Amino acid sequence: MKYLSVCSGVEAATVAWHDLGFNPVAFSEIEKFPSEVLAHHYPNVPNLGDMTKYKEWNLNESIDLIVGGTPCQSFSVAGLRKGLEDPRGNLMLTYVGILDKFRPKWCVWENVSGVLSSNGGRDFGSFLGALVELGYGFAYRVLDAQNFGVAQRRRRVFVVGCFGDWESAAKVLFESESLSGNTKSSRKTRQETSNSFIPRVVGTLDTECGGGRKSHQSAMSGHQAVIQAYENHGTDSRVKEIDVSPTVTARWGTGGNNVPLAQSYSLQSVLAPTLTTNDPSRSPQASEVTQQVNAVYQSSMAVRRLTEVECERLQGFPDNYTNIKENCPSGARYKALGNSMAVPVMKWIGRRIQEIE
Repeated sequence: MKYLSVCSGVEAATVAWHDLGFNPVAFSEIEKFPSEVLAHHYPNVPNLGDMTKYKEWNLNESIDLIVGGTPCQSFSVAGLRKGLEDPRGNLMLTYVGILDKFRPKWCVWENVSGVLSSNGGRDFGSFLGALVELGYGFAYRVLDAQNFGVAQRRRRVFVVGCFGDWESAAKVLFESESLSGNTKSSRKTRQETSNSFIPRVVGTLDTECGGGRKSHQSAMSGHQAVIQAYENHGTDSRVKEIDVSPTVTARWGTGGNNVPLAQSYSLQSVLAPTLTTNDPSRSPQASEVTQQVNAVYQSSMAVRRLTEVECERLQGFPDNYTNIKENCPSGARYKALGNSMAVPVMKWIGRRIQEIE
């Protein structure tokens, strides 16, 4: 499969689809830092820049698939909800124009779930109607990243289109069992997802043990790393304990108290002497240590925000994927990751398309 990626960001699609044998023909990204990430990882793939200038694009290779998540700010419930009146919202229709120019067999489009209700649903209806006008059959579904192996709540609308064939599009997004109301094959239980958050995001701590030696040891040997994450509400100083991360957003790159917090501390189980009496009637030996018992104490504690690497993991990227240069700006990394798609969701969709092909 040869694909064109628009609104590429840091290319969740390429990270997800590389192992499937899908090959990017070109990217389209205008922001400085994501463009640097693309140039670093994919120096041989051209970045065509501004997608509104697509009529000037000349690609020598055939395109099997076009993928993109056009800007979501105008459709977000947290935004002004201007929909297609916002120039960013109109990039939805620019995406359709690109489909019209290259006419791939497949298309994949992603946006926030708020697009379903924007302007009473008419904005989304305009997009779907445009797909039909071009001859594409389509299916759409809201997928949550936490059901695909990452510990992040991230509900997004995915539209899959297949030229002249709505049934194939539906087979990508809907398992046969789910057509009867059973969606288990693409979901994990909340307990499974919750248990994955802390070790997946934070990892094992180094704990100090006998003689100052550092090691990774389990609770069975007397050392246990305990991590807890907290949602941070900077506006009113509220802190809420969480087991699954909230949605990674671009505003995490604006600083302040937007990034969730992680509290880490280590518990150590040691042998401690029992208390003794000073009763002079007892022998001197009796006033000394007569036996030892287990005691647990907290050896260290720290509170910090989730790191850039932990945000990469929440989105399914390899560690330090966005750390492309010395003194790489943290804010730019957080923002780029917040604007990205979740890699495991894209991989699932890619596999489904590959199975049909």
